[in-house]
Amino acid sequence: MTTQTVTLTGLRVAYGSGLRRVTALDGVTTGFAGGTFTAVMGPSGSGKSTLLHCAAGLDRPTEGTVTVDGVRLDQLGEDELTRLRRDRIGFVFQAFNLISTLTAAQNVELPLRLAARRPEPREVTAALAAVGLADRAGHRPGELSGGEQQRVAIARALITRPAVLFADEPTGALDSAASRQVLRLLRGLVDEHGQTVVMVTHDPTAAAYADRILLLADGRLADELTGPLTAATVAARIADAMPEPSC
Repeated sequence: MTTQTVTLTGLRVAYGSGLRRVTALDGVTTGFAGGTFTAVMGPSGSGKSTLLHCAAGLDRPTEGTVTVDGVRLDQLGEDELTRLRRDRIGFVFQAFNLISTLTAAQNVELPLRLAARRPEPREVTAALAAVGLADRAGHRPGELSGGEQQRVAIARALITRPAVLFADEPTGALDSAASRQVLRLLRGLVDEHGQTVVMVTHDPTAAAYADRILLLADGRLADELTGPLTAATVAARIADAMPEPSC
């Protein structure tokens, strides 16, 4: 039986009250197995980023439980949750969020310094080598392409050897060639290193790199696709699974 690195049970997120109450997630139950690549898709407002943020411990759900690497997040205080996010969860955003005055190597080692750990040079070198940027360690973000900056961000997320890597539209700001590089890198992390990856994307081409695709609509799971996947089959299944707009 495959171990679930992340488990979501009865996840519900609501904002506001009365007539202004909005339900972003409505009873979502699912899991992400170790060493797998899952893409989360759905129209704008379907709840996909909310799901990712709850799974990563960035937001707390209104109801339901999130378990990461065997730890229930609702049972943690804020300090404990911060430590777990820092040590066991990696997160990559559409905006690279690199510090412009730091070199690639200094950006990568930042999570260790924030954890009061002295980075070992070989750790930083290995992290950059894993994303194909060992020769760019001394370059600042302004001296790197968009694709290279995103790969530095991925190396930074991996430096703590997280149980799961979450990525929110990681190719959204990249051209097609840089997007392919980043997606191949994520695929390789799963296949070669057993990394668990969960990625939100709107792009069927990006989603086709995953082992499994979860489709969200109105805060609920609408469908689940498993491989082999192509951009064309993903786009067709999305069209079939999404509810018709109301008149």
